[in-house]
Amino acid sequence: MKLFVKTVSSLAFILTLILTYSIFIGTVDFRSHFFPLLQSLPGNNTPCRTGSPLRVFMYDLPRRFNVGMMSRRSSGEVPVSARNLPPWPSNSGLKKQHSVEYWMMASLLWDGEGPTREAVRVLDPDSADVFFVPFFSSLSFNTHGHNMTDPDTEIDRQLQVDMLKFLRESKHWQRSAGRDHVIPMHHPNAFRFLREQVNASVLIVADFGRYPKIMSNLSKDVVAPYVHVVDSFIDDDPPNPYESRSTLLFFRGRTVRKDEGIVRAKLAKILVGYEDVHYEKSYASGENIKVPTYPVGNHYRGAWTAYDYVVTMKSTEGMRLSKFCLHPAGDTPSSCRLFDAIVSHCVPVIVSDQIELPYEDEIDYSQFSVFFSIKEALEPGYMVTQLRQFPKERWLEMWRRLKNISHHFEYKYPPEKEDAVNMIWRQVKNKVPAVKLAVHRSRRLKIPDWW
Repeated sequence: MKLFVKTVSSLAFILTLILTYSIFIGTVDFRSHFFPLLQSLPGNNTPCRTGSPLRVFMYDLPRRFNVGMMSRRSSGEVPVSARNLPPWPSNSGLKKQHSVEYWMMASLLWDGEGPTREAVRVLDPDSADVFFVPFFSSLSFNTHGHNMTDPDTEIDRQLQVDMLKFLRESKHWQRSAGRDHVIPMHHPNAFRFLREQVNASVLIVADFGRYPKIMSNLSKDVVAPYVHVVDSFIDDDPPNPYESRSTLLFFRGRTVRKDEGIVRAKLAKILVGYEDVHYEKSYASGENIKVPTYPVGNHYRGAWTAYDYVVTMKSTEGMRLSKFCLHPAGDTPSSCRLFDAIVSHCVPVIVSDQIELPYEDEIDYSQFSVFFSIKEALEPGYMVTQLRQFPKERWLEMWRRLKNISHHFEYKYPPEKEDAVNMIWRQVKNKVPAVKLAVHRSRRLKIPDWW
């Protein structure tokens, strides 16, 4: 009996020792097994990863629907692959901020391995969770239909007609009426001619400013961040970060906007006269780079000039020297300026009553941003007073948080762990259960949905 007790005690001691050592070196995740709720406590800004990567079937489309619009050298009918994928052009000007479609396609073309991928391309459509449509509808608008009245607009419209014809002939589209298809429409005017005919799909949008609720909403669609225009602040590690940013509030951009964006012109009058506030009207800043049009043969439309680079550099410097960066609504509730501020580690001040933010189910923006309603922002002196009284320690906490989360707003190729495109794919994965429910219900309903 004594021998049995000693044996059991020895085994228990050894098991305890092994378990303790495993936890210490990290081979056993004690918290996830015994305290799973710790992984999603409020205030934890580290997005969680669950399950296997999303399985995506990507259509092989002729290049005229995607990279063929990037340059003449990208034309032709040879399918795009990781080996012949052209890099996003460095002189693309305004087109860059809505290039989400390019980065999503590139992430699926990448044939590398590793645990950092949220989505992988599958060649068997029957094994796919969703179907990706690599039509660069934002680039099509910016390339062919930017003025909405010129003859080139017809090219944009025809591409949409051809794209819809292709989809309707696909048995995969027919099987779900497009509900399990992912279509990037990041520019507010992307796919504008036939948008309502693909509104059952999962749309990748910048916001919902140009969409009625019955067409696009959070229940089925994904809000993706703009691709930032200013350079990322890589070496932001001064000894006194609060004192090193001498400007209280910074804004540089167009002040004449439509809809909710009319607040910009009103703010220009309210914010005048403050020594520590920089509010400047500009046509070539961040998202609002006014790119000159040159005759064919000299420069192609959309190219950056030396002037554009100088003004963008001024915006970069201004954001890096400011404690707060103002983000009022543009023609739609959002703009690229918010994401320029994030990668500049300048605490965003968001003035927009109807804005939706990327991956907000995983990231708490109130931990690194300040929000004012339009009514509050337009009360003379109120916003500036609030920002001047903002506690230094609270600002430093937000600044540190910005440094920790800014990588979620970087588009990379090859994709990196929890970068912007991986975060977007994870958002798409979150929509899959609702997509499957909608598809299954549609197959048995005999009358229009009554819910």
